Amino acid sequence: MNRYSQILSGLTAAVLLAGGGYWLGRQGGDAAPVAEPGARKVLYYRNPMGLPDTSKTPKKDPMGMDYIPVYEGEQTAAGDGKGKIVFYRNPMGLPDTSPTPKQDSMGMDYIPVYEHELTGPNFVRISPEKLQRLGVKTVPASLQEVGAAVRAVGRIEFDERATATIAPRYEGWVERLAANAVGDRVQRGQVLFEAYSPDIYAAQQEYRLALAGEQQLAQASEDARQGAARLGASSLLRLKQWEVPAGEIRRLQQGGEPRRTVAFHSPVNGVIVEKTILQGARFMPGDALLRIADLSRVWLQLDIAEQDLAQARVGKDVSVTLDAYPGEVFTGKVDFVYPTLDAETRTAKVRVVLPNPGNRLKPGLYAQALLAGGAQGKALSVPDSALIDSGRRQLVLVSLGEGRFEAREVKTGARGNGRIAILEGLGEGEAVAVTANFLIDAESNLKAAVNSLGSAPQPATKAASAAAPAAAAHAGDHGGGH
Repeated sequence: MNRYSQILSGLTAAVLLAGGGYWLGRQGGDAAPVAEPGARKVLYYRNPMGLPDTSKTPKKDPMGMDYIPVYEGEQTAAGDGKGKIVFYRNPMGLPDTSPTPKQDSMGMDYIPVYEHELTGPNFVRISPEKLQRLGVKTVPASLQEVGAAVRAVGRIEFDERATATIAPRYEGWVERLAANAVGDRVQRGQVLFEAYSPDIYAAQQEYRLALAGEQQLAQASEDARQGAARLGASSLLRLKQWEVPAGEIRRLQQGGEPRRTVAFHSPVNGVIVEKTILQGARFMPGDALLRIADLSRVWLQLDIAEQDLAQARVGKDVSVTLDAYPGEVFTGKVDFVYPTLDAETRTAKVRVVLPNPGNRLKPGLYAQALLAGGAQGKALSVPDSALIDSGRRQLVLVSLGEGRFEAREVKTGARGNGRIAILEGLGEGEAVAVTANFLIDAESNLKAAVNSLGSAPQPATKAASAAAPAAAAHAGDHGGGH
């Protein structure tokens, strides 16, 4: 019995000692480690899969993997393959950067962009001395009014729809000229001149005889009456086709005698603007003898620049000023936008209709026009000098600081007031180069960057691709050491 008691007591003591040791070990394992002197400070914890997600405290990803601590000095250490941080970019890929660490509206940390990542085909770096010598200036993208009023110049012309030309359809001679000079005002129906034409005189006599024959053959056979009627109809048709006044034809139908001369009347109210005939002169069919224009309304033909055509819409109000009448403003409306563009001047013709009481607006006068701007409101925009149009893409040079520029593709909108709206590709406050753009192009061979921009990797891909050459370089250094 004593032997059994001793064995039982020994087993109990062993169990107690083992349990106590396990309990002490667990306590020691859960206890916070004591910071050793000179220990590095943890700045944050990054995603173990390389995703753009960080945390200020230890955590696990959805697969249970611990986030990796990033210690102070690692983000700028030259030996870690990353190098110097130039700026921080938006974690969602939006066009927004920051020179210092920050978080977006959802609490996500901005992603650092390292110096070696800015050596791709769409990045340029120029020394401060060259920047100063080139005179490079930058302006931040901002919300401003775009699509302001458009200014253009043009010339007053006749309203072609209110212009008439006197061109007889037969040969004749001017016997009495009433419209003696260019500039004479005439009224609708006023006699302009009287002309003698053997053809007209003969046609009148023939028609008069045909009418008399129809009356004399009223009791004759059917064939005789139809023949007289056909002769009268053909004579009347010739008189109408030669534009003999209807009053002359009625006079013949009522028994009047043929007249030797035919009077030409003005078809419109207006002013004689062209005159090619003289008293006693002979004219031929189709000769333009007189041109009469109604100046109560005139046209203003404007030359609108290609980039301002969106503002030239039919019905838009136009304010017009002329050097001939200082201080006065005439108003009209856009009536027509011509369908073609001048390939040399890159302008299109726009027609404005202007009322002209008192005929003060004289054809040939030069005028300045102001087309009211559209109600587009404020938009993110940059000066139009910041845009580089390669033909296939539209780019701006975004300043990244310390002489670095990124050639970034943008989508543009309305233009006006010296600015151009940016719809995509740029964030508010980002600085763009507005002067010496093409000098930067020449200095840095930016054309190659423009041509390869379509295949340029995204920021995250660039970081990964940049890591490979860095790793290769480290490997080469390591091999050289051996």
